[in-house]
Amino acid sequence: MRFVKRKVNLEEDVLRVDKPEGWTSHDVVAKVRQELAAKVKVGHGGSLDPFATGVLLILVGRATRRFEEIKQWEKEYVMEVELGVATDTGDRTGQVVETTEVREIDKQELERVLRGFEGGYIQKVPRYAAVKVKGTRMYKLARQGKQIKQPKRRVKIREIELIKFKVTNLKELRVRVVCGSGTYMRQLAVDIGEKLGVPAHAKELRRIRVGEFTLSDR
Repeated sequence: MRFVKRKVNLEEDVLRVDKPEGWTSHDVVAKVRQELAAKVKVGHGGSLDPFATGVLLILVGRATRRFEEIKQWEKEYVMEVELGVATDTGDRTGQVVETTEVREIDKQELERVLRGFEGGYIQKVPRYAAVKVKGTRMYKLARQGKQIKQPKRRVKIREIELIKFKVTNLKELRVRVVCGSGTYMRQLAVDIGEKLGVPAHAKELRRIRVGEFTLSDR
C-alpha cells in the first residue's frame, strides 16, 4: 500500500490520504515519511482513531507549521451507530459493558433527537482520549482502572442527517455529521443512545471531508 500517489512539494505541501482501518494517524505519518525518502518534516492535520477510515491530511515541510490552523477546519463524517450495546471506549474496539433490548423507536422520534444536537452541545471527553488530566493522557489513566472526572467542552454540530434507519428491529442507524474541531464522534454516538434511552456505540466511522479536502480529491 502506498499513500503518496502524486508529486510532492517537499518544501510545503498538504496531502490527502484515505486512512485505512487499523492504522493510527502516526502510522500513516511514518509511512509517508518513508515513502518520501527525504529529510523533511511530516505531520498530520488532525488525527483519526484506528478503527476509523477516511480523510487524513498529511502535512509536509513548512505545512507542519499550519497544524493549529488546519485542525480547526470543519469536518464531515458518516457514522454507523449500534444501539443496545455500550463499550468502555464508545466504539466497537472496546469491551462491552452493557447490553439491552432496543425498544421500538419511530423515525420521527429519532429525527427529533438528532435535531437536538444541531447547533452544538456540551460534550464529555471520552475516558479513552488523548486529552491530558494533570499531565497524563486520559486513556492511560483509564487503562490503569483509575476513576477520571471527564472534562466537558462545547462542540459545534452544524448538520446531522439520518441516512439509514431500520424501522423494524432497530439496532443500527447511519448518520452524516458536519461538525467543528474537537468533536468526538464516538461520544456523539453514545450521546445519541442516551437521548433515546438505550446504550450505544460507534460501530463504523468514515471521515469524508476536512475543510475543502474530500475523498474525491487527488
